[in-house]
Formats: sequence, structure tokens, C-alpha cells
Amino acid sequence: MAQNFDSQIERFKKGFPWLNIVAPAVPGNGIEVLDQSGIEAARKYYHNADIKGKCKFVPASGAASRMFKDIFAGLECPNEQVAKLASQIKSFAFYDPSIFDGKDAARMLLTDEGLGYGSKPKGVLKFHRYPDGECRTAFAEHLVEGQEYMRNDDGSVNIIFTISPEHRSLFESAMSEVLDRYEKKYNVRYNISFTYQDPETNTVAVDLENRPFLKEDGTVLRRPAGHGALIYNLNEVEDELVSIKNIDNVSNERYLPLTATYKEVLMGRALMLRDRIFAYLRKIDENPSPALYDEIEAFLASDLCVNLPSSCDREKAIRNKLNRPIRVCGMVRNTGEPGGGPFIVAASDGSTSLQILEGAQIDKNNPDAVRALKASTHFNPVDLVCCLRDYKGNKFNLIDFVDEETGFISEKSYQGRVLKALELPGLWNGSMSDWNTLFVE
Repeated sequence: MAQNFDSQIERFKKGFPWLNIVAPAVPGNGIEVLDQSGIEAARKYYHNADIKGKCKFVPASGAASRMFKDIFAGLECPNEQVAKLASQIKSFAFYDPSIFDGKDAARMLLTDEGLGYGSKPKGVLKFHRYPDGECRTAFAEHLVEGQEYMRNDDGSVNIIFTISPEHRSLFESAMSEVLDRYEKKYNVRYNISFTYQDPETNTVAVDLENRPFLKEDGTVLRRPAGHGALIYNLNEVEDELVSIKNIDNVSNERYLPLTATYKEVLMGRALMLRDRIFAYLRKIDENPSPALYDEIEAFLASDLCVNLPSSCDREKAIRNKLNRPIRVCGMVRNTGEPGGGPFIVAASDGSTSLQILEGAQIDKNNPDAVRALKASTHFNPVDLVCCLRDYKGNKFNLIDFVDEETGFISEKSYQGRVLKALELPGLWNGSMSDWNTLFVE
């Protein structure tokens, strides 16, 4: 779980080390770009592969407050964003004439006088309106997506939503609105479960002088430690193949064929990588040879941008590098959207690997790091596929593959007072740092 009180305070004081960027991952060097035959081969592989259970894992605890930051700012002092909201209110999926007509659009959107969206999780907001009049929440869209590309052999779809306990009733209400109807419409059976971030992963907050931040009652403020804490939830998943997408990373159903195609590509590439690695590990068990180790080392370098430590026991290092969880991350061209960027990173032992980095992990005072950041062409919109079992069929203990040196320190506020918050290594950043990683455009 999260580090103890004293070590957390010490972490605020010393911070986290900057990561050593070798180069940005780009097409041809770290990002795989498939032609049409490669796309079809990956999809076919997915449909024919042996998979010991699969599920969707959807981080869904995020509140909508950040989505509406500009609208919140305009509640008391109207701004351009509030005026634009009012002028286009009828275009939104959540528009209801009985709520909005003739009333203050921003107030009716955000407060309990109307929809109360300012205090609700993103997953239960109405995202899309369809020609037949149906308005779908992001939660509902994930159910529609899941049945398209994540069915088990028995026609079921397993979906895990990570939520905040106080929002469970909202999600259960959103589920009850669509579950029976969608099971009939799509001829599917959903196995939906809700999981919470463990309070034991909460971290202490400090003031700007790195002293424990005290609440009005004199107790120390502890905060959720970011999405990196969800590695403990993911570690409880029994299924072998897991698709991860954030709750708001979901499209209108008219894009579903394209969405499903590329999700199947990511899953197919993950399974192809799994089976190649498993084959190598079995060969090492049965008949190791210098030629085999040469082949594996070349594979690690060419396909995963992994170079071995500069000084190591070669055979032991190769086995260690192979026998890890697998993630395949979808990458899209960066046209200014926020998101984690793909880079080739060097560890302290001289080994290299593919990593997704946030801006906070990059030293803006380092000219080489800045050049690498500017040369980066893609980002990950939180769309990845994971394989969680080893070549003998055992579950990996995912906590063993977290890099504790890749957390974040961010500035937040509590009742108008500024504080510093400690976030655990991000779920698809440091929490998966020691996984075998493939980036696919």
C-alpha cells in the first residue's frame, strides 16, 4: 500500500527523480504502424487465440467538476464559456426544456436546482443523443462497446467500473436504466461489478512548507493517491486479458465498427506478443543456448526497445525481462490534446524500455528532455490492453512491477487553502513501468 507517514513527508521534501529520456517513441522507433494486412492478421489472431477470461476495466471515479471548470468560474461572473453554453444548450444530450428553458443555463447544469452535474461523476452524465431520442451516459456507452468486442465464449461480457463509494447509487441507477434493454437488444449477458479505490492507499497532504496539512479539527488531511492506486484493484482481476479505457474515452455508436476494429487490433497484438514471449520462456526451460539468447536479445531490442543492463548476468536478465505482465498501448497523433506521451527511457542500470510519461515527469530545464518532448508525435488516450498471467498460467503480482520512483507531487486546494498532494505512480505510467510494453498507432 501507500508508504507510511514519515516516508511520505520525506518524499515531499526530496521529490521524485526526473526520468532519463533516450528518445521519443515515434513510428519506426518505438511505435508500430500496421498496414491493412497487419490489421487483419491481428484481429484474426484475437478471435482464434486461447484466452483464460477477458474483461473491460474502466476507471470511472472521476468527477465532472474539472470538465466544467470554465462554467463554474462563470457562475458568479458570467464569461464567454457561460454565454456559449446558453446559446447552444439545445445541442447537448442532457438538454431538457423543462429544466433549461428560460432559466440560467450554467446554474441549472451545475447545481442541484437543475441537473447537479457539477458534483456528479462523469460516468452518469448524458454524453450522446441518438436520432431515436435515446440519450446515453458514458456508462451506457461502455456497455454498448463491450458487447461489440469483449464477449466471452458463453456470450457474457465482464466489465469492472472503479468508482467512489458515495457515487455507487448513481451508477446503479444508470445501470438499471439500460441493463435489461441492452441485454435483449444485443443478445448479451453483462457481468458488471463496481470496485473502490482502497482508502489505505490515501496519502498525506502537506502545506507549501512540507508540513502536514491540518484540517479544522486538527487532524492531518489525507487524499486519494490518484489513479495509480488502481493497480491494487487491477491486481484482483482474475481474467487474463484486460482492456482499459477511461470512462469518458468513449464514442458515439456510429463509430463503433472503427472503435472495435482497433481494440481487436490491440488485443490481437497483445496476444501475439504473449505467445511469442511464452514460446521463448519454454525454450529457455527446455533447451537454452547462446543462439537462443542472441535471438531473444535481438527481439527485445527491435520489438520492445529493451536493451539489457550494461552489466548483468545475461541469461538471468533475459528471463527476467521476458517474464512480466504485458501491455499494448494505442497511440494517436498528437494534435494538441492532453495525454501521456510515448518515450524510450533509460533506467539507472543502463537498461531501456518504452514508457508513457506525463509532462510532470519531464525536466523542462533539461535541453535534451525538452527536445525529446518537442519531437514527440503521439500520445496515449488511455486505451490499452493487458495480459496478466505468466507462461505457466499463474497470475502475476502486479505490485512487483511498480516503479515507486515515478510518482507525482501536485498542487491542489482544500476549502480555499493551497496544499501539495502526493500521487502514487500513475496506473499506465509508473505502476506499469516494469511491464513488457508495445506501442501501436
